[in-house]
Amino acid sequence: MTHLAMLQKINAMAEFNRWCGIEVTVAEPGFVEIQMPWRPEVGQYSGFLHAGLIGALIDTACGFAAGTVAGPNLLAAHFSVNCLRPAVGQKFIARARVVKPGKMQIFTSCDLFAVDAEGEKLVANGQTLLTVIAA
Repeated sequence: MTHLAMLQKINAMAEFNRWCGIEVTVAEPGFVEIQMPWRPEVGQYSGFLHAGLIGALIDTACGFAAGTVAGPNLLAAHFSVNCLRPAVGQKFIARARVVKPGKMQIFTSCDLFAVDAEGEKLVANGQTLLTVIAA
């Protein structure tokens, strides 16, 4: 099974990811891209993507990137998010990569982009530390 097929299967099992409309579009060893369309119910009071969803996209992309090198048995131990500008767009793309793989811990990094008619704009970035758990 390819990395993309594996992550698409895992993504389809996650009720939250389905509710968000998250789609895995690229999966290679150590790298993942996910996308989510804009919907009013994912917005906050000013009409921007809610920071909780920003964090969820970064956490999900980082977890999936780690999964390409360690398999799906992972647990987020820590993650941080930097909101750089209002997240406004027709869709959102999170691109995550493994920074340092390990047997017990995997460090990842992610950039989140808002996409509109003018193209992509970096709206947030973050880092995640994932722990490999016993199956």
